Amino acid sequence: MAYNESNKKRKVTVMSYNHHTKKTMKAAVYEGNGILRFEERPVPHIISPKDAIVRVTLTTICSSDIHILHGAVPRAVPGTILGHEFVGVVEEAGSEVTRVKPGDRVAVNVETFCGECFYCRRGYVNNCTDEHGGWALGCRIDGGQAEYVRIPFADNGLTPIPDSVTDESALFTGDILSTGYWGAGLADIKEGDSVAVIGAGPTGLCTMMCARLYHPGKLIAIDTSEERLDLARSRGLADYTLNPSSGPILERVLELTSGRGADSVLEVAGGENTFRTAWQIARPNAVVCVVALYEEPQILPLPDMYGKNLIFKTGGVDANSCGEIMKLIDEGRLDTSCLITHRTDLAHIMEAYEVFEKQADHVIKYAVTV
Repeated sequence: MAYNESNKKRKVTVMSYNHHTKKTMKAAVYEGNGILRFEERPVPHIISPKDAIVRVTLTTICSSDIHILHGAVPRAVPGTILGHEFVGVVEEAGSEVTRVKPGDRVAVNVETFCGECFYCRRGYVNNCTDEHGGWALGCRIDGGQAEYVRIPFADNGLTPIPDSVTDESALFTGDILSTGYWGAGLADIKEGDSVAVIGAGPTGLCTMMCARLYHPGKLIAIDTSEERLDLARSRGLADYTLNPSSGPILERVLELTSGRGADSVLEVAGGENTFRTAWQIARPNAVVCVVALYEEPQILPLPDMYGKNLIFKTGGVDANSCGEIMKLIDEGRLDTSCLITHRTDLAHIMEAYEVFEKQADHVIKYAVTV
C-alpha cells in the first residue's frame, strides 16, 4: 500500500460509525513465489479524504487470487492482502466522500477509479490512470480477505446494498457479476441470437446469467465438468450443454446453429485450447469476446481464420455498472445463490484456499464470514 511521509502529515477529516480500537487484524497475505500466509496486519486508516474504511462482513476467493499465487499476474505486489470480491459496512469515511456514509452496507468494486481521467470519463475504468486505478484491490494494494480494508475513491468503488438484499446475494456484485455483465454487453448479443459461453465456472455461470438478460434464442454452455454443466442446465442458464469429452464441439455447435456457428462467443474458461475453440465455433462476422485470464500466451492463427471476418473483443472488466447490477439483484433478475457451495470463516480461509484451488468437494464459490 502506497504510504509516505506527506500522507502521514496530512490531516484528514473523517466520519466514523463505530470507531474500533483494534490496532491489528487477521488477513490472508500474498508473500510472493506462490506463498500465502494468514497473519496479523495493522488495521488500515484513512489517508486521502476520498477514502473509506470498510469493515468486511463477507468475502470470497476468486480464481484471480489463484492466478496471483501462480505468478500469472505480474503486477501483483508481494506483501499485499488478497481479496477483491467482498461486502461490508462503512466504518469511516473521508471528508470528500458523499455517496456513502458510515453505517452503510456496501458491495466493493473490484476496481478503484478516479472518475476523472481520460479513460474513466469514457467508462474504461479498468484503465484508470491514477496510481491505484484499475484492478488494485488485493493485487497492488491491500484487499478484502481481512477484517478491515481501505477503499480509495470510495464514491466510485462502493455500492450501497438495499435492506432487501442479503450479503450473500450482493457478494459477487463487484467482480464476477460485473465481469459477466461487462462481457455480455461487449459481445453485442441481440434478441434471438445463438450465444456460446465457454466455461461453466463461477465467472462463466455469471456470464450466462447476464447473457440471458439480452433474450438470446439459444444459449450453449461448454465445459469439461458435467456437474457444472448440469447446474447451468438445471438453473435455466443454458439451453444446451456440450462437453468436449463427448465429441467434437465444432460439429455440435454447427448442428445447433443451422450450420453457421454461434452469433456471439464468450470465452470464459482460459484453458489450453479454449481460445481456439472460441473462434472456431463462431460464425463468420461474429463477435468473439475473451473474458478469460490466461496463464500462458495464446496464438492468433490469422491464416486459419482468414475470411471469417471475426470481431475480437478482449480485456479486463470495466466494472462501471455495479449500481445497475445491484438493482437487478434486488429485482430478482440476477440470482447467484447457486454459486455458493461452501461456507466458512476467515480463521479457516487457508483450508478454503486449498479446496478452491484443487476444485475439490464440488466447490464453486466460498462465502467467508469475517
